[in-house]
Amino acid sequence: MLVVMSRLVVPTWLHPSPIACQILLGTCWILQTATRPYDRAEFWRYNLLMTIARLIKRVGAGAESGYRVLTGNVGLMVRTAPGGMDARVYDPLACLILQGTKTTSFGDRTATVRAGDMVLVSHALPVVARVTEASPEAPYIALVVPIDIAELRSVRDQLGDEAFETGETDAYAASPASDAMLDTFDRYLRLADDPTQARVLEPLIRRELHLRFLTADNGTTLRDLLERNSYARNISRALGALRNDFRTRLEVAQLAQSVGMSASSFHRHFRTITSTTPLQYQKDLRLTEARKLLIAGDHSVSSVAFEVGYESPSQFSREYSRKFGTPPSGDVAGLS
Repeated sequence: MLVVMSRLVVPTWLHPSPIACQILLGTCWILQTATRPYDRAEFWRYNLLMTIARLIKRVGAGAESGYRVLTGNVGLMVRTAPGGMDARVYDPLACLILQGTKTTSFGDRTATVRAGDMVLVSHALPVVARVTEASPEAPYIALVVPIDIAELRSVRDQLGDEAFETGETDAYAASPASDAMLDTFDRYLRLADDPTQARVLEPLIRRELHLRFLTADNGTTLRDLLERNSYARNISRALGALRNDFRTRLEVAQLAQSVGMSASSFHRHFRTITSTTPLQYQKDLRLTEARKLLIAGDHSVSSVAFEVGYESPSQFSREYSRKFGTPPSGDVAGLS
């Protein structure tokens, strides 16, 4: 079996035979102990892929693209081909890319992540994402874990006065996953092998995962989010208010005042964290909800426009086309 270290390829990843697993794991061990330079993170990613393959085979899931829960609150996203625009609102989450490439657009920013990258999302963020590198032989594979802010705060409180680097960056931060992060993910997934022990160990390893998120190189905004009266925390409160009431007319000055910020400071920090303005953020919420309604069917374009807060269906159609690259009527025709 030819193993190319620059690209994780597992042709039989969904239904590996025991022999295939042994060959791959043996190959990883050889790579681990080899004297020539190698990427240790590659070894941990192979371990995770083999753990995932075993879990999927046991629960009987097929090889189709989609999302499924593996164990605990860890989900698996698989795509066997590029494309497939995904418009949704990300809640705080961690996403570990094991194979393939994905681009995510939010506000005026586009980020590309690849195998070995860990994404931490600290705030509610409307995004449009596309898998750009995937095939049946080498599918896009990612693990997704929702971030529990209460758990994160509990970990921070337990650490006490331990010094952390804080700083305000945007709500979407990606960097290469550390060996410790990959190892913790692997041990969390392996809990599915022993449900009895998992009852004791699952909350402990889940807490360890949150420690890894909190202390990661790209966890600065998460850390800032936990600080009392920080800008990150105030903006998070504002985003919650926007999500709860995105259909009504937005009064930015009033929203800023409700979280204890001046209008100018609110605009500046809002853009830093979300890469967009409050008004555009509200539009993105509306358009994301509109696309969900159109895909669900049984809705006309005009009824959807009014449902998400637009007063003019023609304005809705223009902004929808600008965001998604196709008019809402086209989506209805293509998805009905």
